[in-house]
Amino acid sequence: MGISQYIKEIGRGKDGARSLSREQATDLLGQVLDGTVTDLEVGGFCLAMRIKGETPEEMAGFLDATHARLHKLPDNGLTTVVLPSYNGARKLPVLTPLLALLLAQRGAAVLVHGTATENKRVFSSQVFEALGVHPSREAPSLRAGELAFVPTEVLSPGLKRLLDVRRAVGLRNPAHSLVKLMNPCAGAAFTVGSYTHPEYASSMAATWSLTGAHALLLRGTEGEPVADARRTPRMEVFRDGARTEVQAQQDGPLAKLPSLPAVDAASTAAYIRAVLDGAQPIPNPIAQQVEHILRATVHHEHPNPHALVV
Repeated sequence: MGISQYIKEIGRGKDGARSLSREQATDLLGQVLDGTVTDLEVGGFCLAMRIKGETPEEMAGFLDATHARLHKLPDNGLTTVVLPSYNGARKLPVLTPLLALLLAQRGAAVLVHGTATENKRVFSSQVFEALGVHPSREAPSLRAGELAFVPTEVLSPGLKRLLDVRRAVGLRNPAHSLVKLMNPCAGAAFTVGSYTHPEYASSMAATWSLTGAHALLLRGTEGEPVADARRTPRMEVFRDGARTEVQAQQDGPLAKLPSLPAVDAASTAAYIRAVLDGAQPIPNPIAQQVEHILRATVHHEHPNPHALVV
């Protein structure tokens, strides 16, 4: 079916719009990702979905289309930890690179993927550059203890184009949820998903339950997949779609605020080096997150000789 027919279904307004089946959603997004539709049709799709909102079945279909077109990392025989990094830092430093490096030090294979989605934030890619970790130009095969930052366009040029629509219309679209839910690995993966608002927690959980995901869900730092260094959030693990709370939310007043760097990339990178060197303590919420991830994945207890050091 042509995309215009789908837009007629989903574009009837908040009360009149009809939801698509999983198969229809797969077909629709497949056409968008393949670039066989016009820019006007893509804009219509994005705005219609923004008004209507996505159902779990539609998100599952969008994921089916995305997974069928990804340039996936080769199967490495491990469970690769996947950290989608798309929100960046505005008020707090982006510590997703710290989480990634701590996991790699403990022997995990770690993939961070992302792209800049706004102009006024500091992104993980900038912090990684300041740490000497350069973006991969292809989907790498990761060994235990290795880390890679892979730009979205390497995994899916079509998905990158869809993310860039936000710069034109100023509104998020389904791609901003897809990148936090998808598995870009041919082998086993453990995706760390984050949300900013409770409604996204519900929709992400429903989609992962429907698709049988292996993942961790938390309210991250400004939407990044790393725990807020100031207060431990609730964390839930999904295994084959089954949901278990592994960490309760920290309540009550904070006894002591951790020492955090300025938001800019250079200051954040210097802080991360200090933590990795032991000159600064690991913020407790992030240390707890590391342990929950490692318990949920196949990992090595001792640092790998090939582990990345910055």
